[in-house]
Amino acid sequence: MNKLYVGNLSPLVTVEDLKQLFGEKKLPGAGQVLLKSGYAFVDFPDQNWAIKAIEPLSGKVELHGKVLEVDYSVPKKLRSRKIQIRNIPSHLQWEVLDGLLAQYGTVDNVEQVNTDTETAVVNATYTTKEEAKVAVEKLAGQQFEGYSFRVSYILDMDAAPPLQASRMRRGCRSSRVQDGPQPGPSGGFGGPRHKQHDFPLRMLVPTQFVGAIIGKEGLTIKNVTQQTQSRVDIHRKENVGAAEKPITIHSTPEGCSSACRMILDIMQKEASETKEEEEIPLKILAHNSLVGRLIGKEGRNLKKIEEETGTKITISSLQDLTICNPERTITVKGSMEACCKAEGEVMRKLRDAYENDIAAVNQQTNLIPGLNLNALGIFSSGLSVLPPATGPRGAHPFLCPSSHLGGLYRVPPASAIQCQHSSPEQEVVYLFIPTQAVGALIGKKGQHIKQLARFAGASIKIAPAENPGVTQRTVIITGPPAAQFKAQGRIFGRLKEENFFTARDEVKLETHIKVPSKAAGRVIGKGGKTVNELQNLTSAEVIVPRDQTPDENDEVFVKISGHFFASQSAQRKIREIIQQVKQQEQKRQQQGAPSMHHSK
Repeated sequence: MNKLYVGNLSPLVTVEDLKQLFGEKKLPGAGQVLLKSGYAFVDFPDQNWAIKAIEPLSGKVELHGKVLEVDYSVPKKLRSRKIQIRNIPSHLQWEVLDGLLAQYGTVDNVEQVNTDTETAVVNATYTTKEEAKVAVEKLAGQQFEGYSFRVSYILDMDAAPPLQASRMRRGCRSSRVQDGPQPGPSGGFGGPRHKQHDFPLRMLVPTQFVGAIIGKEGLTIKNVTQQTQSRVDIHRKENVGAAEKPITIHSTPEGCSSACRMILDIMQKEASETKEEEEIPLKILAHNSLVGRLIGKEGRNLKKIEEETGTKITISSLQDLTICNPERTITVKGSMEACCKAEGEVMRKLRDAYENDIAAVNQQTNLIPGLNLNALGIFSSGLSVLPPATGPRGAHPFLCPSSHLGGLYRVPPASAIQCQHSSPEQEVVYLFIPTQAVGALIGKKGQHIKQLARFAGASIKIAPAENPGVTQRTVIITGPPAAQFKAQGRIFGRLKEENFFTARDEVKLETHIKVPSKAAGRVIGKGGKTVNELQNLTSAEVIVPRDQTPDENDEVFVKISGHFFASQSAQRKIREIIQQVKQQEQKRQQQGAPSMHHSK
């Protein structure tokens, strides 16, 4: 449950007054009301309902001559690192928000709250309690583009005593049951594991057909769900007045396709009855992080689907993406039969990409122990590593597939606790970007690169051009593994966002890292065996130039080329080899050196 504090109450206020007020404000979610002298506590089933109560009531409504104060009920002992920021303009770019939050300390995790409000709401977790306190004080009431931020503490389970935290978690579980089915895998890294990943079909339909799809007393949509054995969510209340509404279909791939066919058929019949002559296209919503692989290199995948199904397929521009809309619209035109056939092929490609990303995330988590990739928000427009699998359009968790994420780092295993106290090893990576992208990476007066450095916790510098005609510039990134992951990921995303790579191309960059010259042979392996295995495992191109002269530190370069996950996998594997060489060298030195006893 989400308990709200209602303060500044007149002595004349009764429980019935409060319940009547909630009814007038259309807040039927209000549960138990506990009235005290001058204040009250009210339970709401979830955070969405709580936000709906706070926004229209706090500081805006009078009751018996006194203006109400409404906020989350968070005991002082539980006012720790977690805060909520509301009334954020929905068009705000992620890097700008990152920069605002980073002014007051290190942010471990940020996630967007699924709400029906026109503005965005995010929950942020700072590294320390003191940083969160400063953020609350400084951000509350801060004006940004005509919007005034509203900030509250929210419950921090990690700060609660074990017994109290257990009770609160039990309460959370019961409220989830009341709220109905929860998101599939996108609600689950760090939560319960699902045997199968729920990857729904998301459609956009003209608003005028929503009534026909639902049918009288919901009979039509009930028939669709029963026949296809699927769950169909029609997000009617989203974007009031919009020409189109999203529909989410949860089922097996076959069930999703069958439900899609039935919905298209309903719309086609309704259009013929209302004498709509234009053919109704199929519109599929897909998370931007998956679209590149649907398109394929030079558009080959999309062209193949068009040729095999006899359809024309277009995809909305990257410019349409906003803080609240990480999805692109795939429009399929053709006969109904052709559109249904194309839907099957499009969704197959999207599902494959999604499953591959999950596998990549699991692999990366193993490579950087304890790293919670979903808290990083590294891709274009600050989108998540993996797309959320459910929810209305524009209501996706912010830096997640999970609304249940902890901090950036999960609790490490006991064996790793000791290592946490020592500073992580600093790594240096040389990342090559197109010369024309330098301005976009730096930003106006260096604003973007400064925000990126703060967000990642890394030093980021752009090396001077060797001569005026160079086509690439070197970005030098210095920081521990997690900082490297965040910084490099955001740079990959920035280049895609700014259209330095076409919508049909996946971002692939060249990266150089230095290795001790004595470790270079180990990276290559006997007859090139290790480097070949490395390339097969990571899908990156790895080259160790043979005719290099070691630098003053006796180090040489290893060149890595590939998309983001491939590059990261290769970097981590090579770092492992370096570490093994160093450990073996130290062991030899220890065995060869005389002990203190012998030297006397």
